[in-house]
Amino acid sequence: MSRAIFFDDGRGLLAPLTDLRASFDVRIGALSNVERVSAALHLTTVAVRVPGDKAALVRDQHDVPVNRPPEGPEPCLAINGRCPFPLREIDELAPGESLVEEATGDLIAARLREADVRAFMEGAAPPVQARPFDRKVLMSRPWDARAARDLALDTDLRMLTGARGRDIPAGVTVVGTFPVVIDPEATVYPGVVIVAEDGPVVIAARAAVRPASVVLGPAYIGPRSTVLERAVIRPHTAIGPVCKVAGEIGGTVFQGYANKAHDGYLGDSWVGEWVNLGAGTTNSNLLNTYTEIVAQAAPGERRENTGEVFFGAVIGDHVKTAICTRLMTGSVLHIGSMFARTRPVSGCVPPFTWATDEGERFYRLSKFLDVMRTVMGRRELEPSEAYLARVSGLHARAAAQHDDPT
Repeated sequence: MSRAIFFDDGRGLLAPLTDLRASFDVRIGALSNVERVSAALHLTTVAVRVPGDKAALVRDQHDVPVNRPPEGPEPCLAINGRCPFPLREIDELAPGESLVEEATGDLIAARLREADVRAFMEGAAPPVQARPFDRKVLMSRPWDARAARDLALDTDLRMLTGARGRDIPAGVTVVGTFPVVIDPEATVYPGVVIVAEDGPVVIAARAAVRPASVVLGPAYIGPRSTVLERAVIRPHTAIGPVCKVAGEIGGTVFQGYANKAHDGYLGDSWVGEWVNLGAGTTNSNLLNTYTEIVAQAAPGERRENTGEVFFGAVIGDHVKTAICTRLMTGSVLHIGSMFARTRPVSGCVPPFTWATDEGERFYRLSKFLDVMRTVMGRRELEPSEAYLARVSGLHARAAAQHDDPT
């Protein structure tokens, strides 16, 4: 296997996807970008490079060198974490060649010579011959998770369906001819219907799909996640690890550790970690005019065409919604926001917004951390010092831009 360095160049406006993880750890299908590209191109990750303010956090999440050269003098393939696909052109790079996105000039990948690895890990640009790539491939906006979703999930499921699963359990109905892979440690209850007419279905280890649920492929249910009774999981959905989901979900990716445990519709959306969607929370993913959706990536930024007709919401890490919350088409809800109001949530919502019918306030850090620790403790996890520092840093940055940071 080839040695690889994945790097987060910090470019684009990818928050809230990348607030608490590097770009290569964002899940837009069944797998994260680094998992997908590594598996498809047969790579071993030997080091990662990230912006300095993420280094400590990423050290908690990866057991390879961060921002320092890997062991061994061998050449390496450096790959941008914003690249979600295992491009054939990456694999074809010769030593001393790089692939550059033509429209932006951003580096997609480079095959580093042995002598160039150390300088690259210290932040230098690789001294290599650039080959232009004439298609947009690097994620640069939150809604790019929606744009890349189908191809990413299809790529993942092709690899995952090569694994051997258990026999279809008694009482489970399977319709269609695409592969259905159920891990031997997964539980699928009688009365479940799996529809594999339009794509495969993969149910991972220790996942559970409870009675009267319907799962329509292509779809992925991640490790230790639970699909509750009578849920409908529509195509192009990927549920990350340790989630609990119910209601109707279509075309949505869960990063992991999130709950949507009650009725309500969620479509064409991305859901971060430690999100809790109250009973009846529902989003719109299509305008009544059936036209392209315009959205705003971050507070203070301009509204942009997304290129999508179906696009629901991007829901950042630690967002909470009260019962019957309505999320309007193209909403971008940044990290740590809490919604308990009767009017719909729309547009781009700044980080750590506390929104009720009385208005919007800034979420106090001490209160937020208390809730965060409680929520994570329910999964027998505690935030690390690096995680706490990263959250506090994001809160301080948001407070500096807020009118009333109290």
